[in-house]
Amino acid sequence: MAWSAADIPDLSGKTALVTGANSGLGLRTAQVLSDRGAHVLMACRSVERGRAALATVTGAAELLDLDLADLASVRAAAAQVRERTGDRLDLLVNNAGVMVPPRSTTADGFELQFGTNHLGHAALTWLVMPALRGVPGARVVTLSSIAHRNQGFDLDDLDFQHRGYRATAAYAQSKAANLLFAFELHRRAQAAGLDLVSVAAHPGLASTELASNSARARMAGPVGRGVAAVVRAGTRLVTAPVDRAVLPQLYAATAPGVTGGQYYGPTGPGEMFGAVGPAKPRSLVLDPTIGRTLWVRTAELTGVSPDPA
Repeated sequence: MAWSAADIPDLSGKTALVTGANSGLGLRTAQVLSDRGAHVLMACRSVERGRAALATVTGAAELLDLDLADLASVRAAAAQVRERTGDRLDLLVNNAGVMVPPRSTTADGFELQFGTNHLGHAALTWLVMPALRGVPGARVVTLSSIAHRNQGFDLDDLDFQHRGYRATAAYAQSKAANLLFAFELHRRAQAAGLDLVSVAAHPGLASTELASNSARARMAGPVGRGVAAVVRAGTRLVTAPVDRAVLPQLYAATAPGVTGGQYYGPTGPGEMFGAVGPAKPRSLVLDPTIGRTLWVRTAELTGVSPDPA
């Protein structure tokens, strides 16, 4: 469909929370939502980078300290959201992500990608749910990736404790978990009679810091740094610029007529780039049994009570 940021309706009076808003897709999302009148809470792990990002936003916005790799930080940030918004949040964009780093763990001991990309966002969503409940038609947009189709999904080893660690497999599993969560949240909101829209989106191949940072992290030393530089240069040639790559999540977040349980992305070859439209999730992430199991397992791992249950 021919849709651009110019088609976003007036968002005056609405409040949005965007994770990973210090750069890339998150920053652009915050800038556009603010330009259209929304008050944006920019959730950033780095205060210094967050301040620099905030300076580029022309509308109403404020920083929120959030480290998704630390559940104590997630709890503190969620409490701040509820206090600052008066329990009225129109939009949550679960945008932040970690991509194929060397094996490392979160503050709570989880594999970094699963812990950040899925567990941190799931906990945040549940903890701010009272604020989302306060707004009819509130939306939760969860970012996934075309990489979710590339690997298996092991409910018995979500944290790669029993398998050999492969960063790409762990990333793909975390992105599949994002979709499972988004679709399960939709089903549970419907069952509970909540006026809440849970949707998902992916940017295709985006020219952001995420890919270049992942290459840099995996390649140490002079030779590694040289290879990483080539990877970053090549990435820029085959990826969409941020202004275009961000459109699926902006569409999911703002377009009239968006309904829960949908998934949006680019519609070009391989969903790598192109106009915004419906994306094709792998069948696994649509399985309600797997969705329910992951939902329960996530609650156990995070210690956060799901809402809606």
